Amino acid sequence: MTGPILLYPLQHFPLVEPGDDIAQRMLDCIESNHLQLQDDDILVIAQKIISKAEDRYRYLNQVKASAEAEELAERADKDPRLVQCILDESSEVLRVRKGAIIVRHRNGYVHANAGIDQSNISSDGTNPRVLLLPENPDASARAIRQAIHIATGTNVNIVINDSAGRPWRNGVAGFAIGTAGFEALVDQIGSPDLFGRPLQITQIAVADELAATGSLLMGQGNEGIPVVLIRGVTLRPSQQGSETLIRDPGQDLFR
Repeated sequence: MTGPILLYPLQHFPLVEPGDDIAQRMLDCIESNHLQLQDDDILVIAQKIISKAEDRYRYLNQVKASAEAEELAERADKDPRLVQCILDESSEVLRVRKGAIIVRHRNGYVHANAGIDQSNISSDGTNPRVLLLPENPDASARAIRQAIHIATGTNVNIVINDSAGRPWRNGVAGFAIGTAGFEALVDQIGSPDLFGRPLQITQIAVADELAATGSLLMGQGNEGIPVVLIRGVTLRPSQQGSETLIRDPGQDLFR
């Protein structure tokens, strides 16, 4: 990257409902923001609008809590039905404390409460609903990228981001749960440093850095900016998705 990096938060993005065409919604919003897509642009998209469009809602009145969910709910001080949703989306429970259940999501990443959310979601008070992460974020990213290419002829890169806490650090930061079009993890092992010494362990989580950049502009509350366009970052093309970012459990030193 030898030039400036430009960031464009897409203002006035409409509320998303199940069945909405996210690619078309973004293209309409890009036009209304007086922007035009270019090859190699990056679109960072909040997972929440993907989940809403894919109707990843669960209604708690329709969930029956298991004995395991009841026990975990007592330890975490949570609704047992919500805990059952967390278990259904997880492959392993790693830690439990009041207010949080840390799990390995079935897609591989470690996440509090399996990424299930109730914020910025309209809900009938008599039958509350929660929003799950997308079923397959990489597939969602690929589909959006392809739809944009068909509509505009441009080859853009897609990051679907979420936010989570990190070991030994306070606060949440954006991270990538789905990507399309580029190399999400860049391996620089063996490349020389400033003094010619070969790098030993350096791998750059490019997708996570882009996700965090987008998250900074999106905010975490009522900002209403679920998409950020990033321009000026040079990426390595790749057909791989975000799976390279997930550390093998055998190498996880925080477990």
